[in-house]
Amino acid sequence: IPCISEAEAREAFLEYASSHCCYSSSPAKEMVVKDLQAFNTYRYRLETFTESRSLEWRTKPFTGKIDVPVVVADLPWNVPVAVPKMFENNTEEVMMPHTTSIKECSVCMASGKITCKQCSGRTKDQCHWCKGTGVFISDTCSHCSGTGSSSTLCRACSGRGTVNCKDCNGQGRLLTYNALVVNWKNDVFEYVAHQRSDFPAKLFQAVTGQKLFVDEQDMIYPIINFPDSSINDASRNAVERHRSQFTSTSRILRQKQTIEHIPLTRVEYRWHEASFSFYVYGNERKVYTEDYPKKCCCTII
Repeated sequence: IPCISEAEAREAFLEYASSHCCYSSSPAKEMVVKDLQAFNTYRYRLETFTESRSLEWRTKPFTGKIDVPVVVADLPWNVPVAVPKMFENNTEEVMMPHTTSIKECSVCMASGKITCKQCSGRTKDQCHWCKGTGVFISDTCSHCSGTGSSSTLCRACSGRGTVNCKDCNGQGRLLTYNALVVNWKNDVFEYVAHQRSDFPAKLFQAVTGQKLFVDEQDMIYPIINFPDSSINDASRNAVERHRSQFTSTSRILRQKQTIEHIPLTRVEYRWHEASFSFYVYGNERKVYTEDYPKKCCCTII
């Protein structure tokens, strides 16, 4: 089992201490290393890249172009859509051929115009002094003669009282169509087999290890002969679960499974006649300890 050296352990511990403002570097510099114990720690990872398709009705302003409808539209899975980069989540929307139609915009009653909200159709801006109420300091506003509108034209509608309908972009008609929504999703299963119950397994998520095995195919098969039987069990369960979970609602385009060995070493040391320990883990040489012996605010010894 790969084990770090005493010098590497000390260097990692010094870096760990320097990253905490209230930790003294004395323990890392003065500690006497008593034992280095490495552990077999493996991470199994299964990635299943799937594609799912659904149809949703959409509307957009009519631009004068429409595809001629036919009796039978294409089926969702018959429409060619380019697959993006593997194992990365993505979404694309495509207009389904032969599903377009034109309808009048109900928001503006096919006129292409709606009443200006800023001036409420009065064509003039709201009076700055009375805020459109017509009353200023308990009396009729002298600035707008009680009308609530100033003498300047409304800036939003340029004095017309109406603006273009946003729904149809002033066209008065909408193009409706069936949109093909294609979702690509990378579903990930992870399992970590490690021998130290007192080391938090969640910390392995932030580090990398050495790749021991990589298998990428359209459909992979479970691992059956890895020395650690728990990895074989995890692979079998994950592959079966992903296939039963995704084949009924989507298409599995690609699968990849990997096994990593994650370095994990327990360092036993003495400092000021007391015993302590810490872990060094991952290729990044991160450190985990619950009993750092000297802090500015609280000192164990």
